[in-house]
Amino acid sequence: MDFGTIIGLFAGVGIIAIGVLRGGGDLYWFFSLNSVLIVFGGTLAAAMVNYPLKNILGLFGILKNAFSSEEYDYRGIIGELVEKGEKARKNGVLSLEADLPSIESTFLRNGIELAINERDPARLRNYLNLEMSNIQNRHKMGQEIFFYLGAYAPAFGMLGTVMGLIIMMNNFSGGNAADINSIDFDVAKKFSQLLGGMGLALITTFYGVLLANLVFLPIGGKLTRKSQEEMMLKSIVVEGIISIHSKEHPILMREKLMTFVPQSARQED
Repeated sequence: MDFGTIIGLFAGVGIIAIGVLRGGGDLYWFFSLNSVLIVFGGTLAAAMVNYPLKNILGLFGILKNAFSSEEYDYRGIIGELVEKGEKARKNGVLSLEADLPSIESTFLRNGIELAINERDPARLRNYLNLEMSNIQNRHKMGQEIFFYLGAYAPAFGMLGTVMGLIIMMNNFSGGNAADINSIDFDVAKKFSQLLGGMGLALITTFYGVLLANLVFLPIGGKLTRKSQEEMMLKSIVVEGIISIHSKEHPILMREKLMTFVPQSARQED
């Protein structure tokens, strides 16, 4: 579990609640089922128009990645690649076939299997880069959905506010200009009703901005960061497999792969 996502969401809601209470407001002012339906339902409906239904149905599977933590052991994978490279240099790349069932990483296992069967290093690199590109494109699709949701939510919040103002104005005027003479011109009372209605109408904008900037956009950013880390690991694997295929010296291979690792980690190593 990635507790950073959970802590961030609760902290954001808590800070807003504290701000409301310290400002002399009441939290129940900000609860409106109609506003939730307009903003959340409208945002989801717009996403369904923009994307195929199967992508929307898979949204919760993508969301799960933002709440799960995965550690990428760059030095560990480099050590494994160097070990395979040393074995391939001594006994040939074909000797790695016996190690395939014991390799946990699917990407590494498939890459070594390709290295065993493909003699041309240029074609091997193209295959590996193509697989990386396809994985990255799938990641971008999930990230893009949340970024679009973050763009739709404030728009539907504003739409809900406009709807609320239209309804409020029509109720305020009685809905018919001919009935103006029958309106009670108690100015204080009318302005009190007007301000109360405006506050209720603005709640939809509040929900739209809140969902966009606390939920949708940050989750899209979290998925982007996780994808970048995974692509970094796969880039190390690609370079390692190419080095294994070309039977580079293990020391040179290790030095090349360690360039992907931050300088502090290299000094520790």
